[in-house]
Amino acid sequence: MTNPTIAAEAPAPAPAPAPGAIAADAASGPVPPMPSATGLPPSVGAFHYTRYKPWTPPLEQGGVEPGRHPVVIAGGGPVGMALALGLANHGVRCVVLEADDTVCVGSRAACISRRSLEIMERLGVLPAFLAKGLPWTGGRSFYKTAEVFRFEMPHDERQKLPPMINLEQYYAEHYLLEEIFRRNEATPGLIDIRWGTELVGIAQDEDGVTLDVRNPEGAYQLQGQWLAACDGGQSFVRKSLGLSLEGTGYEGRYVIIDIELHSEHPTERRAWFDPPWNPGSTVLMHRQPDDIWRIDYQLRAGQSTEEALTPAAVAEFVQRHLDAIGEGHLPWKTVWTSVYRAGAMTLESYRHGRVLFAGNAAHAMPIFGVRGLNSGFDDADNLAWKLAFVARGLSDAALLDSYSQERIEAFHVNAENAMRSTEFMSPPSRGFDLMREAALSLSEAHRGIAQLINPRQTQAVRYAASALSSEGDVLAAGPLPGEVMAEQQLEQGHLTDWIAPVFTLLVLRPRAGTALLPEDEVAQALRGDLPFAVRVIAGAGVDGADAHADAAVFEALGASDGAFYLLRPDGHVAARWQNLPGGALTGALSRAAAALKEIAA
Repeated sequence: MTNPTIAAEAPAPAPAPAPGAIAADAASGPVPPMPSATGLPPSVGAFHYTRYKPWTPPLEQGGVEPGRHPVVIAGGGPVGMALALGLANHGVRCVVLEADDTVCVGSRAACISRRSLEIMERLGVLPAFLAKGLPWTGGRSFYKTAEVFRFEMPHDERQKLPPMINLEQYYAEHYLLEEIFRRNEATPGLIDIRWGTELVGIAQDEDGVTLDVRNPEGAYQLQGQWLAACDGGQSFVRKSLGLSLEGTGYEGRYVIIDIELHSEHPTERRAWFDPPWNPGSTVLMHRQPDDIWRIDYQLRAGQSTEEALTPAAVAEFVQRHLDAIGEGHLPWKTVWTSVYRAGAMTLESYRHGRVLFAGNAAHAMPIFGVRGLNSGFDDADNLAWKLAFVARGLSDAALLDSYSQERIEAFHVNAENAMRSTEFMSPPSRGFDLMREAALSLSEAHRGIAQLINPRQTQAVRYAASALSSEGDVLAAGPLPGEVMAEQQLEQGHLTDWIAPVFTLLVLRPRAGTALLPEDEVAQALRGDLPFAVRVIAGAGVDGADAHADAAVFEALGASDGAFYLLRPDGHVAARWQNLPGGALTGALSRAAAALKEIAA
């Protein structure tokens, strides 16, 4: 199957008033309003929705699709599509089951991190994300009306990507979908998206999964070797297996309102604590493409969710807020509303037999620090190459256990930071409330105390306890095993330009005669089954290099006298050495891939 037949395309009239939102719990995140059964979701700015027709494959007697798919993905949202493209990078076909027939309604996740942009580059969608997204580097916090804190995310000349862009989720899904269409044009059926197809039954055995599905054309059954559950906070797969998310759910509720507003204010994160126009609450505001502005505000104890989401209450709050920040004279209109309750919750394991969980099906994150979708993209990036290697018979299925271990480790790192932010943004008790009030009241005069207001934005997580990492040498600097390779500016381009979604031996050779390769061992690795590449970054005038860099780059990576880094397909460091001893490379490569057969040096 290549591109699905387009059922209808939205005209471009002025958007209708947004329908009422559905309340959500801590485990599910924001839930968008359901579109009309007879029409398309209203256009938002320059974005027009498209409906895609369901498709039923040829069936055998009894309504069974013949054969067994390598991977079936439940959920065609951004995490499911990112996983599908990641599998496609390794030549693994998949089927994506998506119950809806459009990309998502509402902006939902709206902040894409630098780490996620690196992942998008591997998937082929970075140019589209950067062309539409709005980059930003910092933000401001206010207590009542006084500015009390200003933060800047790490950003310097070494980086080729901004620390964050704002991009509505429907655009993110649309660009991922366009890349899927391009892949299918080149390799028909590589990613088989089945729109309007609901998963209604699951059974698994040692060989794979059997799935019951239905669409408007009828019901049928299909089989897969592996099932990836990317079906969101209300995951049918999770519930079918009798699993639940465990962790902390917060009482604080936030109304999310997207408005179309022609404001010239720059792209930054603004937060108001206890503002006079909404006392006892917190208000956040972000700019998005197409003059869409995201406003999140905290409901006070006793406020009715249903009342707060009525059109009259939404209009009254937004106008009051815009009046207070000096933009009340500008025309605006509501395009989407929802409500959200913060929680930091996770499954105990992301692998259950032949079923693997990713994104909101696996965990829930508070909105503060934008770790929700960004964690989901990290899940997909970690899982894609491992699942592909297992599906291709290159790696033992134990490699998938490392996916669960690493991403649960990442959850706890993210949750710790997110929970600190959440406890400040939505105090869980009167004691926390008093502490926050004290910190805010002192922060204007005492800048050290103002650090308590830091929103702790998401960043790449180190897999410190990864079973895939190997011991190597202590270097003076540079990323440790389990960390993502740090970006560096080269004489031409950047370091990540030379890192593909394969195992990469990065050879750092500041001078001739440094970082000498064991040629036989490297040749053996190149001839092996695992996708493997060697990239040489050298100092000025050194021959035989893929790219050149100045001394500062080698110093930053602990390679002033040369060094070697073995990088995984997801860009994390598997091992590093000052000098590469015989057998070390093939041993580390076999360990990092849980290879079914040892790579002989």
